[in-house]
Amino acid sequence: MPKFTDTQTIILTGAASRPGNLAMPLPKGLAGAAAKMAVSKMIERGWLEEVDANLRRHQPLWRETGNGHGTTLIATEAGLEAIGIDPVVASTVSTIRKAQTAVKSTEVPADASEGPKLVSIRKGTKQALLIEMLQRPEGASIAEIVEEFGWLPHTVRGSISGKLKKNMGLGIVAEKHESRGTVYKICLK
Repeated sequence: MPKFTDTQTIILTGAASRPGNLAMPLPKGLAGAAAKMAVSKMIERGWLEEVDANLRRHQPLWRETGNGHGTTLIATEAGLEAIGIDPVVASTVSTIRKAQTAVKSTEVPADASEGPKLVSIRKGTKQALLIEMLQRPEGASIAEIVEEFGWLPHTVRGSISGKLKKNMGLGIVAEKHESRGTVYKICLK
């Protein structure tokens, strides 16, 4: 695993939690020559990529290119994998959040001061495996999750309602089945 500075880890972790793996805005206090040096090294190593900014969506600019155009930064799959975050899980979380944001945008607007929640999903963790189980078309029952992880049923319910639903903002539905009991699935709202 490559060696990271704290700044590089913060930038990539933040990007993993934003729609489209957007690395902007950079952490507070990182500006000027320090920001340019950190980002340049990350681009050289293939962890970040400069792309055209969509000004209509108010994407933050990394640098202006002239004529009202600019670029922004996104984390690449290599960058996410380098810090141990599975790009598939990160893109699933991003897609689900986009769908939820689209639904919420028709409702009362959210407070603009609220930033995205930082979510770090490392490959091979129980959290990543739980998300994979819930993404299956048939979902996962409490008994199946208990058997897979060796958790108690109340721990399974708490993980789903606390970490996945509340903290990560994933849309999870529960259905009762006669043979399997309560079955949970991740769905796009």
